[in-house]
Amino acid sequence: MAIFLILAPYGVYAFLMLLTSATISMFAATAICLGTIAIDVARGRSVKILTAGSAIVFAGIGLYLAVLNPAVGTLAVKLSVDVGIFAISLGSMLLRRPFTLQYALEAVPAETAAMPGFLRANYIITGAWTAAALLMMASNIVLLYVPGLPIWSSLAVAFAARNSAIYFTKWYPEYRRIKYGAPTGALPNSR
Repeated sequence: MAIFLILAPYGVYAFLMLLTSATISMFAATAICLGTIAIDVARGRSVKILTAGSAIVFAGIGLYLAVLNPAVGTLAVKLSVDVGIFAISLGSMLLRRPFTLQYALEAVPAETAAMPGFLRANYIITGAWTAAALLMMASNIVLLYVPGLPIWSSLAVAFAARNSAIYFTKWYPEYRRIKYGAPTGALPNSR
């Protein structure tokens, strides 16, 4: 359920970009981010860096499109979203608060979160998402500057990058548990 709520704004934005205007897509994604924030607050959870940052990115792009330049091309809009997500992901690590940490702290026991390797594991997982955003940015930049390439090539890169990050996010904690012989859910310190 959590991964669905995390990815829902992006799925809706991508789907609506195929059916309607970029402006509507941005505002729909913003609404979903705000709804996700409301769900977290109602459940007593923290407001997530990724969700709040994504709401700002989607709303900012939507306002730009609605007020200043509605004629921005689809690729430029996609690139803008990818740049925003990359900035949120990388920025969270530079601020020493990888965005995955908030989700992990709500999903594991306190003793697991106190383990030294727990923070490092979250940096690695956030790094995987940062790399995925970088790949998606790069594929959109290539399409902007090499217009003869088929659009499906960028979609294939985005699909592969996102799904690889999802797989890695699920796989890595289990890998650490097996490698270091820790109890389920624990992320022990690596050497």
